[in-house]
Amino acid sequence: MAALGWLTPRRRSATARSVLAGEASAEAARKSSQDVLDAQDGQGVENAPAEEPVFPVLGDVRAAAFFDLDNTVMQGASIFHFGRGLYKRKFFETRDLARFAWQQAWFRLAGSEDPEHMQEARDSALSIVKGHRVAELQSIGEEIYDEYMAERIWPGTRALAEAHLAAGQKVWLVTAAPVEIATVIARRLGLTGALGTVAESVDGVYTGKLVGEPLHGPAKAEAVRALAAAEGLDLARCAAYSDSHNDIPMLSLVGHPYAINPDNKLRRHARELDWRLRDYRTARKAAKVGIPAAAGVGAVAGGTVAAIALHRRRR
Repeated sequence: MAALGWLTPRRRSATARSVLAGEASAEAARKSSQDVLDAQDGQGVENAPAEEPVFPVLGDVRAAAFFDLDNTVMQGASIFHFGRGLYKRKFFETRDLARFAWQQAWFRLAGSEDPEHMQEARDSALSIVKGHRVAELQSIGEEIYDEYMAERIWPGTRALAEAHLAAGQKVWLVTAAPVEIATVIARRLGLTGALGTVAESVDGVYTGKLVGEPLHGPAKAEAVRALAAAEGLDLARCAAYSDSHNDIPMLSLVGHPYAINPDNKLRRHARELDWRLRDYRTARKAAKVGIPAAAGVGAVAGGTVAAIALHRRRR
């Protein structure tokens, strides 16, 4: 996969570690996508929404869609929900859960990623899984999805992904979450596969280190670039969706960028460049796009209150 870097132009902001992380994620995604296809064999996409008048283009196999996960596809941070599941299985102590809860509450209230908080969460997760087998975490990820994640998928964003699938295009998650967890989520949503942070493993056991760096910011763009080259995609015909200004490098790669539940910086950037926006977080905006507002807002508010309350009880 390292040889793929020269196939498409690259922004200078990408570091060598970003390129390594992106290419490792693309390789892992392509390996896992066949498993996703096998699991979907014989299953159709339910309730596929009506396509937009022009996009996505039916039958354009050189187009694909790339979706950020946290706060774009799923309410809140997937790493927090994963941490809750690991705590339930006694992977770590109560004080660590309180920290995860506080990070999640901040994430929900701020509506964007704080690099320091996200780095702390990833470091905690790496230390927790060190010495555990990859297969074990994959199996646990299936259970955690059912317990904590399934009910937190934004219906509006899922409808956008299903529109691409209905048009015959591949759809990938692109996230800083561990690729094993991201792949579980992608498969459960009926997507093609996932690009995620690749944790180093030796003989199927996690070492507590990463391959390159977390799939964040420029690294996401590198992963999309590498996957597009390997899959023969035309990025000018592809779409990307995200809530965060940190993903502007990825959004800028494609011909059809969308700002979903955008933070303030991304909203301003999207308006300046006339990118499409979708916001499923408020009653007014949810009604505008046909999403049940009470369910979405209630889930966000309830999750925030629960996280803060948990943090206070544990102090």
